[in-house]
This record gives sequence, structure tokens and C-alpha cells, in this order.
Amino acid sequence: MPAVRIVIPTALRQYAANHDAVEVEAESVEQALGDLVDRFDQLRRHLYADNGRLRNFVNVYVNEEDIRYLEKDATPLKEGDTISIVPSIAGGSFSLMDRLGAKRKDVLMPAEIKRYSRHLILPEVGMAGQLKLKQSSALIIGAGGLGVPLTQYLGAAGVGRLGIVDFDVIDETNLQRQVLYGTKDVGRKKIEVAKERVAQINPNVDVQTYETHLTSDNALEILKDYDVVIDGTDNFPTRYLVNDATVLLNKPNVYGSIFRFEGQASVFHAAKGPCYRCLYAEPPPPGLVPSCAEGGVLGVLPGIIGSIQAIEAIKLLLGRGDTLIGRLLVFDALRMKFRELKLRKNPECPICGLNPTIKELIDYEEFCGLRGPSEQVGEEFQITVAELKQKIDGGKAVVLLDVREPMEWEIARLDKAVLMPVAQVPSRVNELSTADEIVVYCKTGVRSGRITNFLREIGFRKAKNLVGGIDEWAEKIEPEMARY
Repeated sequence: MPAVRIVIPTALRQYAANHDAVEVEAESVEQALGDLVDRFDQLRRHLYADNGRLRNFVNVYVNEEDIRYLEKDATPLKEGDTISIVPSIAGGSFSLMDRLGAKRKDVLMPAEIKRYSRHLILPEVGMAGQLKLKQSSALIIGAGGLGVPLTQYLGAAGVGRLGIVDFDVIDETNLQRQVLYGTKDVGRKKIEVAKERVAQINPNVDVQTYETHLTSDNALEILKDYDVVIDGTDNFPTRYLVNDATVLLNKPNVYGSIFRFEGQASVFHAAKGPCYRCLYAEPPPPGLVPSCAEGGVLGVLPGIIGSIQAIEAIKLLLGRGDTLIGRLLVFDALRMKFRELKLRKNPECPICGLNPTIKELIDYEEFCGLRGPSEQVGEEFQITVAELKQKIDGGKAVVLLDVREPMEWEIARLDKAVLMPVAQVPSRVNELSTADEIVVYCKTGVRSGRITNFLREIGFRKAKNLVGGIDEWAEKIEPEMARY
């Protein structure tokens, strides 16, 4: 017969010679428990009623699976199974019953009631609402600036299953705003640290991590089992991908974005209102809108916008309150002002309109122009940092054109470079000569790539783009240079 283990709860150990577990051989739960009470007769009256049936206040789990609604006495066993006896007990300690109950979805255990007590006394939440949160799931796309407050607050709120999609590692530049991480975490994977922190905040939450780029190949599979999807991304291809995937799956998409001192938040749900494409039918050309890495962001701002997203997600899961469906909330931190803009569903939207043309996920890199020839810099029009250093060391005349912003220029710059921010280039192009060899650079090569193409189109045939920008120069050529 299979050898199995019976875990004895603390409250009953005094009747089992203080054993915390007993090994028995049995083919069914009935046989296993029969062997147990034969060994420890004092346990019999605590487990069985006079009619020989297990008492109603005693639950039995096999490998932490609730078998209450099965013929639990006759449940078959296999080698190595663990049987847990879970009687009803008084008191507020986080007992075995609470640990197992936290995994059950049909009840709030005493420790959970205490944990969520400030929710439970809200008429809009109550016991039923908190149980609904426990039974719900939310997927967070991105564990960065927006993903951090989302992870913290949704975990603390008791959302039963929390998914996190991210592939990045923590670096020093994250610490100014991504307060879930600390200095000692630099170099570690964000999703690993995020999962550890959630376990510390609320061990009742089941955290599922997806260390991957979200792509057209995996998005539908990852998103399909979650009640709410929350967009914490920082790039347009993924943003349109998340939108289209949630429309196809008929799921709400809690949107947030941040830049410098301004943030936006909304809820896109095509079944009830507009989608992201209704708001922005097309993305801006690559490099036109700087990322946070290029344009900067106030460290507190993602905490505010991410918290707003968390509130909207909780409201959606509870089915309470007026969500931001059909509304765009715009926050200006410098002026401390909120504005609300009404959004309308576009009947001609290619994915949620009356006659949709997008019926499956597409190539979002191409859609956002990142594969388009007009925004790519040909290999012959690029120069590496090693090649540029060789030219400079060889005394060759090269005009270094820095197209970053003045704030970036103050942090670090190449010697003898000329500052001409992207927006100023068209009006100041007369300051440059078509006879000169011009090397255009920015932080990473994206903005300078656009300007290189622009210059070549208007006759500057010797213009080249510095691959990797000043960041790669600092990494490979001048390590003492400040990086940001």
C-alpha cells in the first residue's frame, strides 16, 4: 500500500502524543484516518461524530487540495501523498488552517479578515468585495516606474493572482523612482525582486512571473487567463500590442503613461467604450517623442499615475464606482492640476470599430515605424565609437553635432562638440557646412539617427550617426565620463 503522511494540526497534537505528522500506509483517506485514530484513540471524538462520519467542522486536504465536495473518506491515495487535517479553531494567529485557507478561494480566513479590515468596513467593499478580490487576477505589463506601485498596492490589496511581465534588470537609474528596488538589488532581474517583495507584503498573493518580451506570438496566451490587464509599458509597439490583444480578448486595459512632469491614465475596454487606437490612431514617428530615458521623469510621478491605475484595476475587479472608461485623466505635477478629457469610440477604428480590419495581432515594430526604411540609418551612414576615436586621435577634422537637450549637455558631452537640440536643427542648419564630415550623436543613437537622415536628405552627404551615442562612448572609450 502507498506510504502517506498525515499532518496533525497544532490544536490536535496533544491528542496524538504531540506528533506533528504521522506516517501510515493506506489506499484511501478513509483507511489513513482509520489507522490514525486506531493509534491515537483520543483523536477519534475530535474527528468523528457519533454516526461515524467526519465532523462538519473538520476539513481534509490531500496535497493542499480541498476535497470537501468529493467523497473525501474514499479519496484514493498514491505514494508520497500528504493529508492535512484542518479543524475549525478560535483565535487570530496565522495557523495551518489560515495558510491553507489563504489558498482557498471561497472564504476569507481570520488572518485575512484582520489584514484587510480597513477594506472590510468600507460599504463598497465589505467581506463580499474582498473575497471577490481574492478570487480575481490582474496582469501587470512592465515592472518599471508604473509597475512598481501597481505591484505594491495590488499585492497589498489582496488581488488573488498577480502576473508580472518583464525582462529587464535593475540598474542605478531605476532607483530614483522604482522604489520597490534598493541599491543591493542592482543587477538582479526585476521580476525576481518584485516577486520577493510581494511575498513580504502579502504572502497570500499568488505571483506569476513572465520573464520575456511581450510579442505578437505570446501575448494572447499570457493575457487570456487574467481578469484585468494593466499597461505599465514605456514604448509604443508594446502599447499598441497590449491594446489590440485586450480588444481581441475582450478584456479591460488599464492605461498609464508618464513623461517629465505629466502623466495620463484611462481605461480602455472596447466592449464598453473606446480603445487606445480610438485615442491615438497612429504612433508618432520613431524618435519624435523622447522616452523617459531621454526626456527624464519626476521620480514621484510614476507613483501617482501607477496608484491611479491600481485604483482603477481594483474598481474593475470589484465592479464598483465610475471607472475611467471613456475618459482620459491628465495630470500636470508642476501646476498640480488634473484635467479630464472625454473620449469617444471611433466607428472607423481598425480593431474595435464597426468594420474592423485587424483581426489578429500584427508586427508592431513595423507598425510603429521601427522597421521602416525612412527611420533607419543605413550601415554606410553609421560610425562606431571606436572608429570615431580613431579619427579624432588621427587628427582628422570632424564636426561633432550633439542633438540632445541642454540638461543632457550639462551632464556629459564630447570635447569640441556643437550643441544643436533636435527641435532646433531645421532652423539652424545653415550653421553647418555640407563640405564637412559631420558625426551626429545623442544619448543612444535614436534621435541622432533621425537627424542624420534629415541632413542627408537635404544635401549633407558626409553626415553619419554615432552608433550607441554618448552612452556607448562613455562605456567603451571614456569610462570616467558621467552616465545617465
